[in-house]
Amino acid sequence: MQQHQIVSREQWIAARKAHLAHEKELTAARERLAEERRALPWVKVDKNYVFDGPNGKLTLGDLFKGRPQLVVQHVMFAPDWDAACKSCSFWADGFERMVPHLAARDTSMVAISLAPVAKLDAFKKRMGWTFDWVSSGSNDFNYDYEVSFTREQIDKGVPKYNFGTTPFYGPELPGISVFFRNEAGEIFHTYSCFARGLDMMNAAYQYLDLTPLGRHEEGLPYPMDWVRLSDQYEPQATKEACCHE
Repeated sequence: MQQHQIVSREQWIAARKAHLAHEKELTAARERLAEERRALPWVKVDKNYVFDGPNGKLTLGDLFKGRPQLVVQHVMFAPDWDAACKSCSFWADGFERMVPHLAARDTSMVAISLAPVAKLDAFKKRMGWTFDWVSSGSNDFNYDYEVSFTREQIDKGVPKYNFGTTPFYGPELPGISVFFRNEAGEIFHTYSCFARGLDMMNAAYQYLDLTPLGRHEEGLPYPMDWVRLSDQYEPQATKEACCHE
């Protein structure tokens, strides 16, 4: 951690107000970006995707639950894995309690993975999650929305992830996709984001960015090396204060 100048409260306020001006610039830029995002063209979904849910088969239209908007969290969980990706689970922990708030704004949210529904349900129970989670193992959804890749695609070495801007680093990769369903029942793909585009949806990271240490991921084998499933963090040893020390 770098050394910090220690100043008076008045000097701190002056420095903080200067930084506030930059924060307001970012807020204005973010709002412009969101408006631009909402104006993007759409693609009509013509394929009839059928998913496996805990109570049977579900179409993509069923996942909207009667609402016009659907947010899909692509959670990395291959059929032969025993648990979901720890990093995807880090995001899932954050949106677990968000679902009713999104529903109040006409938006449903669902997690989708390749793993069979029995594995999804078991892991969901382990993590204490309640959000909807369905399996796309019997359809092409993951491949069509470019979060799962075949060995042939990877061996060709032609990037497809993140719109071809990010090299493959595995057959399963994270993402978010957004869909809209009109009154006629037509479904449109309106948006997808991948890689660092997911960053702003992780509330824990946004809180860490407010702290002096930040994410402090420098020097790790890779940035998220420290992340664990929420039930796998080891309790930090604490040293009790002693008046005789």
